[in-house]
Amino acid sequence: MEEFSDFRAPLYEVKANLFKGLAHPVRIRVLELLCEAPEVPVTDLLAATGLEASHLSQHLSVLRRYHLVRGERRGLQMFYSLAYPQVADLLSVARLLLNSILHTTREQLEHSAATSPLAAAAGSSR
Repeated sequence: MEEFSDFRAPLYEVKANLFKGLAHPVRIRVLELLCEAPEVPVTDLLAATGLEASHLSQHLSVLRRYHLVRGERRGLQMFYSLAYPQVADLLSVARLLLNSILHTTREQLEHSAATSPLAAAAGSSR
């Protein structure tokens, strides 16, 4: 799995690698949970995701490798936090973009249904 080790790469490749680090629903969910609090114990992440510890650990490892989260051990417990506040901004922008796409798609579907031959035929038979 690639990471950010080669900053001599073109910016579009570095950006693509960032999105590879985000490209799993579990990792997005973990990041969303970390947006809700300054730091979250791994036990809370386990409870919220319902994953086995080994699976969550793999996803957290990917997020750390891509510099998206930080982990800090305190005693027997690991605490995780966002590495940068801009991660929360990125998730927020993604949510806004998805809302816009869904809104546009819904409008297109409604327009398509209203102007389809079946809709016109149903309207003329009344």
